[in-house]
Amino acid sequence: MSTGSPVLPPATATTNNNLFAAVDIGTNSFKLTVVRVDPSSGRFLTFNRLKEPVILGLDTTTTSSAPTISAASLDRAITAIRKFQHFIHSHRLPPSHLRLVATSAVREASNKSQFIGAVNEALGLNVEVISGEEEARLIYLGILQFFPVFTSTVLTIDIGGGSTEFTVGLNGNVLFSKSLRLGHVTLTQQFSDVTKMREHIRNELEASDLIGKINDFKIDAVIGSSGTIRAIEKAVCKGYARKIEENVGVFEEFTKREWRFTRHELRCLVERLYDEESEINGTAKRSRFFKKRAAFILAGTVLLDEVFEKLAIEEIEVSEYALGEGVITEMLGHAFQGFNLNANARWRSVFKLALRFNNKKRMKAATMCATIAREIFEGLMKSNQLYNGNDDNQLCVPLDDSDLEYLDAASLLHNIGMSTGKKGYHKQSYFVIMNGDELQAYSKEEIKIIALLVRHHRKKFPKNDVLEGSSKEVRQKFRILCAIMRVSYAVQQCIPVNFQFMGFIHSPEGFKLVLSEGEARNQSTDIVHPLLAGDINVLLEKEFEHFSMVVKQKLSILVT
Repeated sequence: MSTGSPVLPPATATTNNNLFAAVDIGTNSFKLTVVRVDPSSGRFLTFNRLKEPVILGLDTTTTSSAPTISAASLDRAITAIRKFQHFIHSHRLPPSHLRLVATSAVREASNKSQFIGAVNEALGLNVEVISGEEEARLIYLGILQFFPVFTSTVLTIDIGGGSTEFTVGLNGNVLFSKSLRLGHVTLTQQFSDVTKMREHIRNELEASDLIGKINDFKIDAVIGSSGTIRAIEKAVCKGYARKIEENVGVFEEFTKREWRFTRHELRCLVERLYDEESEINGTAKRSRFFKKRAAFILAGTVLLDEVFEKLAIEEIEVSEYALGEGVITEMLGHAFQGFNLNANARWRSVFKLALRFNNKKRMKAATMCATIAREIFEGLMKSNQLYNGNDDNQLCVPLDDSDLEYLDAASLLHNIGMSTGKKGYHKQSYFVIMNGDELQAYSKEEIKIIALLVRHHRKKFPKNDVLEGSSKEVRQKFRILCAIMRVSYAVQQCIPVNFQFMGFIHSPEGFKLVLSEGEARNQSTDIVHPLLAGDINVLLEKEFEHFSMVVKQKLSILVT
């Protein structure tokens, strides 16, 4: 078993109060979700996700009434959480902004107290073991941050490794919740025969009285979450059931996510997976597509198929957010007075559009662009407040929270056009935003501003008449936001380093963007912008000159 003293952050390190994190200790995998929060609005953007396939269920899903977590599983668990802890400390996350929750595998284990104590002793972290009903409630809170369904009566379904959570919610309140001991790991281990697996699932559903309870409500929408249901949606989207996944590399670039699937599509996928059991190389194909989830995906789809049948579900929407985001949402409610669960309807539509067209790699690039842009924006605002009354150091027009929202949205959406190819993708991104009717609760002028920021984040600079018909103040703000976004995109493209710290400071020489690689990287001497070579120099210099012309102050960059 892993031992050792807790890894604490350096005493001199300042904390990053805008970062919050949650660790989901699940039956199949452990997941760390880190978000960056805008304190003024409560909007949050996923900063990073880490996942470790611990598979506690290998040792807890036994036929005995009191399963036990083995020493080997405990060792894997501590190793995984230690990795998360190193990441969290490297980004200076305040201890009060972290919460670890354990679900089915630990909840059902006879030695859960030993598990909690071992993690605390080795890492100095407290693990909360939450009930199935509490897990369902938190999942519902997470889904509310992804879908604008606050005023709708929704049924949420979350299939985990050791249990499945059902919730009926309305206006942020849970009307009904139920946790059943049906999970894709437990079912895989208990049943090799699909017919017997189906019979067991039906018996559990009927014995729980779940069907009758849910049928008492008029359900407006059914929403699924977590890895199994997202994997099913991806398989449907990529045409796995139609056997076109051999071209998955091509489809990865040109297929947009719909974040929903029908009962018929689910049934086709179940039949395909079932047929693979008797095909030569069938399971090999499954492993290539579903990767580490391949061993459990058949059980997950069969389980969902039975739920669809019993509840007469014809279509399910799929949420990218689940338990981790729900835990974070609850932390935000405690941290920020007046936090509104429904305040993020506009932002959710932006995030959903980005996820619809972007794969993980492009999403990470967009998030980094947004992070750099926000740092510059906030630095400019602080400088404007500091030099209030000094015209030489002030912007020509003050920026506000609405401008930051436009910048965040444009940064997150700037590369969605790459789903059809890299050439001219900024124009395609602009077209999707302007014509897709995807951004909810934004005015036509706001959508146009976001779209134009995306259109002009690269290549040609915008012309003076780009927002003709708008007020002078709107046009001036647009020029500043565009300059910020172009610099952010150039930095993200030209300096391929995973920066842990950023800063945007003002000095007598002008503004300086400071990027630090952190302790995990080689501690080299400071590398200043002019030392960067070749085409990197050309692109950054061009954007820095443009920024300086708009803001009327010099900009430089320092990489440490």
